[in-house]
Amino acid sequence: MAVIIFVLIAGSGFAQVPSASEAYRIRPDDVLEIYVVDVPELSRQCRVSPDGFVSVAMLSPIPARGMSLIALSERVANDLRDSGLISNPHVTVSIVQSRLSSVSITGAVRKPQIYPVFGQTTLLDLLSQAEGLEEDAGDTLFVLRNGEIHPGTVNVTRLLNGDREMNITIFPGDRITVPRAGVVYVVGAVNKPGGFQLGLNRQRISLLQAVALAEDLKATALRRKALLIRGGSSGAVGRSEVPVDLKSVLEGKSEDLELRADDILFVPDSSSRKLIKRGAEAVLQVATGVAIYGRY
Repeated sequence: MAVIIFVLIAGSGFAQVPSASEAYRIRPDDVLEIYVVDVPELSRQCRVSPDGFVSVAMLSPIPARGMSLIALSERVANDLRDSGLISNPHVTVSIVQSRLSSVSITGAVRKPQIYPVFGQTTLLDLLSQAEGLEEDAGDTLFVLRNGEIHPGTVNVTRLLNGDREMNITIFPGDRITVPRAGVVYVVGAVNKPGGFQLGLNRQRISLLQAVALAEDLKATALRRKALLIRGGSSGAVGRSEVPVDLKSVLEGKSEDLELRADDILFVPDSSSRKLIKRGAEAVLQVATGVAIYGRY
C-alpha cells in the first residue's frame, strides 16, 4: 500500500506540515519519495540503505537515518543549492513504504486492516479509523508491542466511557487485537435452541436470561436434570459439567448462575435419556450444529 505524506517545500518561506511528519523518524529500509518541484529528472523513489543513507541524483549520499521528513527535505534542498545545481530548490519528501510506520487492528472492529501511523497517536484515534467496534466485541482488548502485551488488557467499556487511563498511546509497529465476546449455547428441550452472541452491552447472561433467550422451556423439559457444560464448545480440555436444577432456579430457590462465553446449557427431555448417558461429548456435538443469533 503506497502512503504519501507530503512534507512542505523547503525554502518556500512558510510551512503547513502535519505534526506526524515532524514526529516520524526515517529508518533503514524505508522507501522515500523525494520530489524536486519542476525538476522531474531529479525526483525519484529511493530506499534507505541498511546503514541509513539515501542516494539522491547528482548528490553525495545523505545520512538520513533518524531525520524527520522535514529535515531531510531541507537537507536535500540545501545540498542542491550548495552544489549549484538549482538556485532556489523546492523539495518535498514523503514515505511510500515503511515496515514500522503502521499499526494493525484485528478482531471485532468494522474495518480490520493495517493503518499508516507516522508518530504516536491514541487508541481511540485508531479505533475511529477502524470505524468502531462490532456489536459482538469483547470487553477487553490487547495492544502488542515488541512481542509483548502492553500495558496489559484494556477495558473497552471504560475506554468508551472516557477513561483517559484506558486511552493509551499507540506507536508505529503496535498491533491491536479486539477479541470477540463469544457465544452462550442453549440446547435441548427449549423452544429456540441456538447460540446467543455476547457483546459489549452483555458480557455475561444468567441461567434465567438464557432460558428467556431460548423462548422458554418445552412442556416436556426435565427441569431438574439440566446440565451446564463449561470450558468451551470446541474441545474437552479443561471442561467441567455442572448439574443444574432449573425448576428450583425458576422458583427462586436456587442461585441464578451466570453463564460465560462458550458455556452450554443443556435441557433434556424424556427423549434425551440416551444423549444424557452418552455424556457431554454428545451435547457438544448438538451445540456445534445450532444456529447462532446476534443482536437480541
